[in-house]
Amino acid sequence: MIGAGFQNVLKIPELKRRILFSFALLAVYRIGVHVPTPGVNATELEKIYKAHEQGILGIFNMFSGGALERLSVFALGIMPYISASIILQLLTVVIPHLERLSKEGEQGRKKITQYTRYGTVVLSIIQGFFISVGLEQMGTVNDPGWGFRLMTVVTLTAGTAFIMWLGEQITERGIGNGISLIIFAGIVARLPEAVGNIFRTRMDPFTVIILVLMMALVIGFIVFVEQGQRRIPVQYAKRVVGRKMYGGTSTHLPLKINTSGVIPPIFASSIIMFPATLANFITVDWVQDIAASIVPGNLVYELLYVGFIFFFCYFYTAVQFNPTEVAENMKKYGGYIPGIRPGKKTAEYIDRVLTRITLGGAIYVSAICVLPSILMKKFNVPFYFGGTALLIVVGVAIDTISQIESHMLTRHYEGFLKKSGGTKIRGR
Repeated sequence: MIGAGFQNVLKIPELKRRILFSFALLAVYRIGVHVPTPGVNATELEKIYKAHEQGILGIFNMFSGGALERLSVFALGIMPYISASIILQLLTVVIPHLERLSKEGEQGRKKITQYTRYGTVVLSIIQGFFISVGLEQMGTVNDPGWGFRLMTVVTLTAGTAFIMWLGEQITERGIGNGISLIIFAGIVARLPEAVGNIFRTRMDPFTVIILVLMMALVIGFIVFVEQGQRRIPVQYAKRVVGRKMYGGTSTHLPLKINTSGVIPPIFASSIIMFPATLANFITVDWVQDIAASIVPGNLVYELLYVGFIFFFCYFYTAVQFNPTEVAENMKKYGGYIPGIRPGKKTAEYIDRVLTRITLGGAIYVSAICVLPSILMKKFNVPFYFGGTALLIVVGVAIDTISQIESHMLTRHYEGFLKKSGGTKIRGR
């Protein structure tokens, strides 16, 4: 069963090495979260954060793993990298040069990754500068001036660049998606503190029970939907090559309900947080009014959040899955969908099915991210118990376990679920 599956992990040297490597780099990240940026008055900063932690700063702090509240060297977190990735992917659709690079395989991907790194540095410099100016205006700086501003910009930019490098190393030499695991580690690391805060505030026992039940239901629903598929039947025609006959088999094309996974809420949060975070550090009345309106629980924030989730669900699904390419490959190898002509008609059919299930996936992600957070706001529960945090934690855990299981099955070891007891865990 699951226990035997984890025992088998230790029997595969390469897999064990990848897992230990990932844990080591995540430990480095968690150590860096506690290294403060020089020149900041920690006591005054804590007072300001406590006054605004239920706003957008609370969400930003959740994604940075608690680095923002103490303004550590990793205070910007991985969000500048995610924002740069969004910009590059959007530009790929409209700039022919980037579109050509995206189709050139490994070399093109490396070039786009390089552009993403440059974009990350530029966004980090912009955010770092506004944060340093805002901190000076709030009176949290021991020695204000251009020296502090430059030092803060360099420190925060270097911290984000280092996190970006850690994520890439985990992806290449470890297990799982490095960027997602860094966000996962930041959220999970703060859960004990969040539980302690609930007990310190002496929340009503009935409310705690409702909270636990709601979290259990949300987690169960996430696991159920994340494993859901729409299977399109595919038939391969028989063909004779020499004295052997190939094909004549029936299989299926699996389309996940939530093809884009945890990407839409992360991207949506990043888009909203970038201007909102800057606005929190600019002491201008109309800017502060905008920042006050973009607060979780407010109608403006929730509408923006849901709108961006829908957009990125469709956008990322289109980036990840190309119906025309799938249809051409099926036609090339003699495959067809019963009742559908091969080629263009097959591509249109797959696209139509994918569009419909993506709508369901977008509604599901929006509901998970918004409804629990609205309810928890009424109970005055911290953000890290909200639907966004749960979706990221559960989704990343499923994907990572799926990768581990793939390594085990490749080397003829049983996965976490035996064949007689269940199906293989499906990742994205």
